[in-house]
Amino acid sequence: MRSFDLAPLYRATVGFDRIADLMDRVITNDVTSQTYPPYNIEKTADDAYRISVAVAGFAAEELSVEVKDGTLVVSARKEPEEGTRTFLHRGIATRAFERRFALADHVRVTGATHDLGMLHVDLVRETPEALKPRRIEIARSGDLEGRALEARTVEAPSH
Repeated sequence: MRSFDLAPLYRATVGFDRIADLMDRVITNDVTSQTYPPYNIEKTADDAYRISVAVAGFAAEELSVEVKDGTLVVSARKEPEEGTRTFLHRGIATRAFERRFALADHVRVTGATHDLGMLHVDLVRETPEALKPRRIEIARSGDLEGRALEARTVEAPSH
């Protein structure tokens, strides 16, 4: 396993702490350790997404969906089954889990549904007006001089 020290990156940047934090998270995250439960991420519209998590054997009351610090956390707690059931083969895992998804800026969770052993979490990206592209009118040089004169005339004190 490789180890990278990102401390110099934190010192040399201003306002990019989130990028460095994301890089640090990606480098230190062991991808092979999180395989349960399986999930899909699909794009349902231009700015809408859906995360579907296979949660066979879990009731809606046993599942939890939370957003904390820009991270979507899907988790489940399963009480051990009491009884005299004897399994010859147990292929359906119903163990507790916690799955985390890093959310991009301006992405919010709009809802979650539990249906036929699948947990669907719907997301939407809402770009603020300040970040949307906008067209700037290009004035001609003659227009600028006229506007500048008007501005000076309007602003001039009249005694």
